[in-house]
Amino acid sequence: MRRGLRYLPPALLLLTLLELAVFVLVGRAVGFGAALLLVFAASLLGLVLLRREGMRAWRGFRAAAQAGQPPGPQVTDGLVGLLGALLLALPGLVSGAVGLLLLVPPLRRLAGGGVRRATERRVSSMVAGDLFGPRRVRVYQGQSQPTPTPQQPPVAEPGRAIEGEIVDR
Repeated sequence: MRRGLRYLPPALLLLTLLELAVFVLVGRAVGFGAALLLVFAASLLGLVLLRREGMRAWRGFRAAAQAGQPPGPQVTDGLVGLLGALLLALPGLVSGAVGLLLLVPPLRRLAGGGVRRATERRVSSMVAGDLFGPRRVRVYQGQSQPTPTPQQPPVAEPGRAIEGEIVDR
């Protein structure tokens, strides 16, 4: 079993208990019928948004592919939108609130950046380049000072790797 999957059953149990506790608290505050109606309305909205976000993600992916651009930004935006709609469609107030937050554009971009970084860590740099486009790389060549220091990168020699860093746009 993968390392993170062993925490899935306890996490799902805690999420279920949290959803029940929040439902009871909201039910006491506004009434059981209103709380049930709120959960039903959020789930219905999530189902409607699930279809809309799925179509939006597909159109964005196709447009990027037809334009010859990397589809990564459209794919990550679509995945975050689909996750938000799916969480909203699940019955529960906590999952609905998190799903609604994922549909807000600034938080959606923030979550999309997290999805992008996680994807770039898990796939090869060649696949990441195909998904998200070419990386801007800052390469250090030559010596800027007459005497090299331990912090300074070494001088590049033919056939050897050049030290550098990837600069995020």
